[in-house]
Amino acid sequence: MMAVQVYGANHVAIEVDDAKKAMEFYSDVFNLKMLQGGEGAAWCKLGEHQFLAIFEVQELRPDRVKHFGIIVRDEAQINEVREKITKKYGLKVEPHFRCDFRDPWGNRIQVGDLHDESLVWLLPYSEVQQAGITFASDASPGGPTSNDLRPTGGASRGGGHARRGVSRT
Repeated sequence: MMAVQVYGANHVAIEVDDAKKAMEFYSDVFNLKMLQGGEGAAWCKLGEHQFLAIFEVQELRPDRVKHFGIIVRDEAQINEVREKITKKYGLKVEPHFRCDFRDPWGNRIQVGDLHDESLVWLLPYSEVQQAGITFASDASPGGPTSNDLRPTGGASRGGGHARRGVSRT
């Protein structure tokens, strides 16, 4: 029997009490394209191969640590998201994180960019290759490890998972 091979995540599902307002929020903040049909009250494209399913519920029950991450191009786009969520929507960025926040329905979102070295697994994606992001590794006798990988396409910018022990430059 062959071992299961996971290629990535297919979708993220969130709960809201107003699907129409949630669609407007995610379309505005992240410029996500809303799709027709599919799972949930609404759904939108998240990158090339994933989608966000928005389910409408009667009672919201925000989680403590569950979250999902969205990747944007660079620090400028992270700053654009931070400005929009704080000034336009009155939301707060989670302390000690670069761009973690809760949407108006309590769903926690972590925003990183293509320069975050904890995302080295994205290198095969055409979007990363087109952005010119590359990673260099220190010469280690056993080859590079996740702690050796550092972006060469820009300054290292730690994402919300900075506590993983991934090396910073």
